[in-house]
Amino acid sequence: QLVESGGGSVQAGGSLTLSCVVSGYSYNSGCMAWFRQVTGKEREGVAVMFTGTGARLYSDSVKGRFTVSRDNANNTLYLQMNSLKPEDTGTYYCATGSAPCTVANAPRFRRGQGTQVTVS
Repeated sequence: QLVESGGGSVQAGGSLTLSCVVSGYSYNSGCMAWFRQVTGKEREGVAVMFTGTGARLYSDSVKGRFTVSRDNANNTLYLQMNSLKPEDTGTYYCATGSAPCTVANAPRFRRGQGTQVTVS
């Protein structure tokens, strides 16, 4: 089960941190990810983390602005979003999956219910 929180409305240039409590998933193998979707558009992978090594990958659209991290003790995945832009608006989903652990593959993973982010 994946439960996201932390979404909201923010002005351009602002920051938000999304959280995702994960249960029923092994942290030692596979991939954890964030992807987003705007109504009427395709899902877009944002960030992935290799659970074994902790290595991270980001989409070009968020690289340098977003950071994915995790707290193993609390089974929580985070997405720190800085310098937000209106085009970052969308529903953000936390997801878990296996190889390939890529941003492009992230939208195919098992996901939570999503949390809305609106940047104006």
